[in-house]
Amino acid sequence: MTTNTKEPQQSISRNKLLGVAGVGWLFDAMDVGILSFVIAALAVDWNLNSSQMGWIGSINSIGMAVGALVFGVFADKVGRKQIFMWTLVLFSIASGLSALTTTLVAFMALRFLVGMGLGGELPVASTLVSESVEAKERGRVVVLLESFWAAGWLIAALISYFVIPTWGWRVALLLTAIPAVYAIYLRWHLPDSPQFTVKAESKKRSILQNIREVWSKKYARATLMLWVLWFTVVFSYYGMFLWLPSVMVGKGFDMITSFKYVLIMTVAQLPGYFTAAWFIEKFGRKFVLVSYLIGTAVSAFIFGNAETMAVLLTSGMFLSFFNLGAWGALYAYTPEQYPAIIRGTGAGMAAAVGRIGGIFGPLLVGSLLTAGYDIGFIFAIFCGAIIIGVVGVVLLGTETKQTELQ
Repeated sequence: MTTNTKEPQQSISRNKLLGVAGVGWLFDAMDVGILSFVIAALAVDWNLNSSQMGWIGSINSIGMAVGALVFGVFADKVGRKQIFMWTLVLFSIASGLSALTTTLVAFMALRFLVGMGLGGELPVASTLVSESVEAKERGRVVVLLESFWAAGWLIAALISYFVIPTWGWRVALLLTAIPAVYAIYLRWHLPDSPQFTVKAESKKRSILQNIREVWSKKYARATLMLWVLWFTVVFSYYGMFLWLPSVMVGKGFDMITSFKYVLIMTVAQLPGYFTAAWFIEKFGRKFVLVSYLIGTAVSAFIFGNAETMAVLLTSGMFLSFFNLGAWGALYAYTPEQYPAIIRGTGAGMAAAVGRIGGIFGPLLVGSLLTAGYDIGFIFAIFCGAIIIGVVGVVLLGTETKQTELQ
């Protein structure tokens, strides 16, 4: 009887944690997703060129890089829950204020702060969930956490399709900021990671000690693998997905039609996450990462060279399916590379390196479009970057399926 009464409590605890963390993740995704549509609208309202549009996406990633590093290392000092709260508050306030701006400089300054909150929250959230779930289902639960990202993108696409053409981008941004208050309320009731709370030693260690430990002989191989993987995945993701609505417009579709097609592509993210969640405990982390990233590379190449609406839409759906499934596996795989004492630091540093890639991705698209290169050539670059990430996982990665966290 003891076992039977205990099991439902564990299930409720796990589901509550997934729901609370997932709601915040959903709102974060709404903001990032809405940004790709807002960029297209701002280009019309503020008469922006391709380079300026690229900088909007990149300043967000600069903030994410800073936030991932700063908040990641502090998560090992003050706890996962506290950082979870601080990052959401920062993100929410800055996101709401960005809707009130009238200049590109002010908008970009606030997008930097939004990025800081977002960049700090995501690796800390995945670390918290990883440390709170049993090994046999840890990977699946983290991927399911990531699936809230697809739901957020889907809501962002719906808001963009129905709100921006009629009421404008400011109303759309306000809508993405308001619900975050609910997530703040929920997180007051969220317990900290059980692994962090029993590691009193964590509070005695300096931040520099933790950073050095990440690159110690024991963890250097895993760190190198993660940094290569994060850089290539984030570089290609933000380069491709922040530009999707604008790419559609550039291929001759009007803004409303482009938003509709991106909405259809976004729906494909959900089965990408759900299949990855199934495969990750059945075949392992490396299998999901390698297979889904290869699928992403092939889809990106076809999308960039598509000449008909049918090919464009189909390849775009597969691009969403494979890329977001790979993201789920990435967030499950990253915290498993380190012990609890440096897990936040290791995950945060890897995410920060990834965000550097996210800075260059949108800038590259903007500069190459300005220079006259076509989308096919640009997406071929992203295809090559993803293959480099695959090689890094194959050569340097170790399988962590159902291993107990230290």
